[in-house]
Amino acid sequence: MRHFFRSDYEQDMSLFQSNRDRFWYGLLLILLLIAPQVLGEFYVGELGGLFIFAIAGIGLMLLVGYTGLINLGHAAFLGIGAYVNAVLLKQGVPFVVTLPVAGLFTGLCGAIIGRPTLRMSGLYLAIATLAFGSIIGTVFQKWESVTGGFDGFAVPTPYLFGIPLDTTNGIYYTSFVVLLFVLWVSANLLRAPIGRALVAIRDSEVSAQSMGINLAWYKTLAFAISATMTGLAGALFAHYVRFLAPDSFDVLLSVQFITIVFVGGLGSLRGAILGSAFVRLLPQAIAMVRDDLPFGIGRLPGLEPSLFGLVLVLVILFQPGGLNGMWLKFKGWFQEYPFKRQVSHRRQKSYAKSERLK
Repeated sequence: MRHFFRSDYEQDMSLFQSNRDRFWYGLLLILLLIAPQVLGEFYVGELGGLFIFAIAGIGLMLLVGYTGLINLGHAAFLGIGAYVNAVLLKQGVPFVVTLPVAGLFTGLCGAIIGRPTLRMSGLYLAIATLAFGSIIGTVFQKWESVTGGFDGFAVPTPYLFGIPLDTTNGIYYTSFVVLLFVLWVSANLLRAPIGRALVAIRDSEVSAQSMGINLAWYKTLAFAISATMTGLAGALFAHYVRFLAPDSFDVLLSVQFITIVFVGGLGSLRGAILGSAFVRLLPQAIAMVRDDLPFGIGRLPGLEPSLFGLVLVLVILFQPGGLNGMWLKFKGWFQEYPFKRQVSHRRQKSYAKSERLK
């Protein structure tokens, strides 16, 4: 198996482990840049939606996977970013201003929500964030002078240097650039003292506090950063759907974001992207095979959310590492071949926090 030995501090701080990683990620970047010139409009649109979900998934991953704080109202942050961006565009504010403002305003809302929930954890925090999502949904419905209520309103066309961005290729490239920026910020953040503090809080709040980590400050910061990234995704999502309505940001969308985190693999930026691909591709796969399913299963109401729940339960039971864990296993298997050992890839028993203290 290939091992990398670091010889200086700069090598340890590098974003990429080796030149081989730089080559493959660079090749992937080139392929994604030329994809709209090769693929059809439908596939380019789906990739643009995948990028938007990946941005929101990375934001939730920082909160759930790296800080250990659950959030069942993540769709509310997406909705805040979408409405702020659309309303500002309607007032004539340029897109280069509305995009960061939507992210910053959503981050402020995240900090406001995160502060009073500091003493909550586990199920209580999940219920509190779920209630927050319901409250924001009600605001979207009742504040008709701004949001249009249940009627909604069409999102104005954004322009960048006179070029409209609401086309399929425009949304694709804009979302791709924002995704690269969010990945770069997240990767550097996790290597900084802030990232190490968030991971320490996730592993043990008592130990983190004993090392001098301010739990209130870092938890609030985690909510704010997560909401900011999701606000950016919401601004792009508004142009992706082109029409905003309150029912676009319901509980099912929050469940999809939770599915992204757990199916992709907790504590992995790569897992957030893989989980986003799964969430975006599963509805398309269901649509393709719906008519061929036996016993009228394809015509049953609620088939899609039921499958999301089933997949989530199966992943938690049989593949806790998610899609990222599966990728690491396959990668290790090929690196060890033909000297692989079956015992090396056997699933190890995992313990809950309370069990580790016994």
